[in-house]
Amino acid sequence: MIRMNTVHKTESGIFEAQDLLDEPREECGVFGMYDFSGKEDVASSIYYGLLALQHRGQESCGIAVSDTNGPKGQIHSFKGMGLVNETFDEKELRKLGGNIGVGHVRYSTAGASTIENAQPLVLHYIKGTLAMAHNGNLVNSPELTRELSRTGAIFQTTIDSELIAYEIARARINTSSVEEAVSMTMGKLKGAYSLVIMSPRKLIGVRDPYGFRPLCIGRRGDAWVLASETCALDTIGAEFVRDVEPGEIVTISPRCGVHSDRSHCLRRSKTARCIFEYIYFGRADSQIDQVSVYNSRIMAGRYLAQDSPVDADLVIGVPESGNVAALGFSMQSGIPYGHGFVKNGYVGRTFIQPSQQSRETAVRVKLNPLRPAVEGKRVVMIDDSIVRGTTSDRIVRMLREAGATEVHMRVSSPPFLHPCYFGTDIPEREQLIAYGRTNEEICEMIGADSLAYLQMERLPQIVNGLPVCTGCFSGEYPVDPPTEDIRGEYEH
Repeated sequence: MIRMNTVHKTESGIFEAQDLLDEPREECGVFGMYDFSGKEDVASSIYYGLLALQHRGQESCGIAVSDTNGPKGQIHSFKGMGLVNETFDEKELRKLGGNIGVGHVRYSTAGASTIENAQPLVLHYIKGTLAMAHNGNLVNSPELTRELSRTGAIFQTTIDSELIAYEIARARINTSSVEEAVSMTMGKLKGAYSLVIMSPRKLIGVRDPYGFRPLCIGRRGDAWVLASETCALDTIGAEFVRDVEPGEIVTISPRCGVHSDRSHCLRRSKTARCIFEYIYFGRADSQIDQVSVYNSRIMAGRYLAQDSPVDADLVIGVPESGNVAALGFSMQSGIPYGHGFVKNGYVGRTFIQPSQQSRETAVRVKLNPLRPAVEGKRVVMIDDSIVRGTTSDRIVRMLREAGATEVHMRVSSPPFLHPCYFGTDIPEREQLIAYGRTNEEICEMIGADSLAYLQMERLPQIVNGLPVCTGCFSGEYPVDPPTEDIRGEYEH
């Protein structure tokens, strides 16, 4: 979906729109690799894994590696602002020699977008070294910050990932293993977290007890991999082994292979995957908890066609995440599927002046309608969500200007009515277009001929019955929301 993010003024006086999409954004992608043979420098594979996860974060990225055959605990790392292929070149990757490493791509839902907040985090402490990459968001970060501050902690970042790393380091002093320290730390954490942790001789994967964020295990020869999505495994030629289970701590080491000690795991009777991993965040070629993201979006489109049919000549999707749902709508309805927009894939961090005219131009730079495809047609336009609705009216207007006689909008998620506290950038209710408005009022605001959302009861059906978190739609959260503002640094 098109976004016109709040424009931020830089020191030069230019205003930066970090992207142009009015869509939910997710915090991070994580990747880790351990080559038991010790023959492979894993940095290049981590680089390609992060490229495959680039959709999960475009603000900063980093890689940290170590050589298990070299000095124990010596870590080489490099981090930068921007995209993976803009940050790393062959020269930088050659410097990152080692057979074990972790990588990270980030979009800041909490904590400023600065190099200090880029990951992986690297800690040197009394027990050695630790490198960690985190995907998710904690709801009890204020309490943890106060507790650590009272014991003398000095923070180098403004992200809750540092709190997790500190807690693990402190617990490790009084425990016999990193896994035990991680288990103790999990008992203090509330919220969403998938972690990839590198200790001197171990690669550890951790997933919160509710399973908000995905994490999977792969293998390529003697090398084992942890990744946010299976598409990253495919990119480097690794075979999918299994998902890390909610509440599980997985240890990867030459001595034990892939080991999960149940005494160190934190189980919950109820899990709650983030439904937007399937609707929007996940890449269509990924499988998350053995559910195909592609099939989930096809089913969402089919249910939209069943529950909210419309007479039309053409079904189109708003690239990219709306395309598959549009195909499902077409399959179910029999209305032909086509491409209604050309997306400029070369637009990244765009600098624009804060005038209304410039913003209109920026939307067209990112996305432009195909006049030959839509002219003279009644069009059904499928999008994954409407957040603020700040540019939905522009998309509808562009289609009409391109000659569409009718524009019917269908959304492959329910309406956003509540904020998210678990790593998805869904703002406060007052900023959500659906809050306090009827479908008819929203339809009039965006200038569509009709508007319909995916029905709430369809959500479990598009993920084969997996328990999911629907808090941003229903206001019913699996974890109690914070009593303090943990979103004060969000840039809306």
